[in-house]
Amino acid sequence: MVKKLKALAGGASADSEFAQTVRESAQQIWLAGLGAFAKAQASGSKFQAEGMKMFEALVKEGEARQSFVRKVTGKKMAEAAAKASGTWDKLEQVFEDRVARSLSSLGVPTKKDIETLSKRVAELTEVVQTLSGEKPAPRRRAAKK
Repeated sequence: MVKKLKALAGGASADSEFAQTVRESAQQIWLAGLGAFAKAQASGSKFQAEGMKMFEALVKEGEARQSFVRKVTGKKMAEAAAKASGTWDKLEQVFEDRVARSLSSLGVPTKKDIETLSKRVAELTEVVQTLSGEKPAPRRRAAKK
């Protein structure tokens, strides 16, 4: 069963098959636990105490295994999240670049173009006012966002 799970975990195209195998394995484990509990209770009085001790030992072993599995799956989930985050960042950058190229090809000015043009207009206004003898108006600072 473990080999089958490992083999399925390797391929991205086998996600649904992997999930189905995990569900089936979980069901088998649950049924095995119920069976072990039933055997421990059904044994004769002499064997019932031994059966319960064996069952408790199995529970403790299961708890230890569960903490190990949580650590391993937690690491795998963190790795997957990091990969997904990097992929989304790349996708976002590609999208932004394509939108910028599309806007540029349509002749839509960028924010930087408008800021440069605004500065140039302010400079030219100041020169015109100086040449015409008017007192130059104080420059307004552009609001930063």
